[in-house]
Amino acid sequence: MEIYFSPEIMTQHYQLLNVVDSRNKAVGNVAILFDEKKLYVYGILEEEGVGADFKDLVTPYVKGLAKAYPDVDIFSCLYVGCKKIELKVDEKEEK
Repeated sequence: MEIYFSPEIMTQHYQLLNVVDSRNKAVGNVAILFDEKKLYVYGILEEEGVGADFKDLVTPYVKGLAKAYPDVDIFSCLYVGCKKIELKVDEKEEK
């Protein structure tokens, strides 16, 4: 199953993105909150079978935000089903 972001609300202080499948059914969501020096990413996906796709969808999005706001610290809390997943956003961590 392919999943996509469907923006629900976007302001300068936060974004709320629905995660939808190819039938436009909501299967999760991601909330991104902006502070002066911090970026908080909270997300949950109901379907465990697309956990890797969820991580592959969220990671480049957050990396793009990190490039747009280079001086922020990023804090994330993402769940697929009841399992927490970790993001590696820092370029240094991937080398």
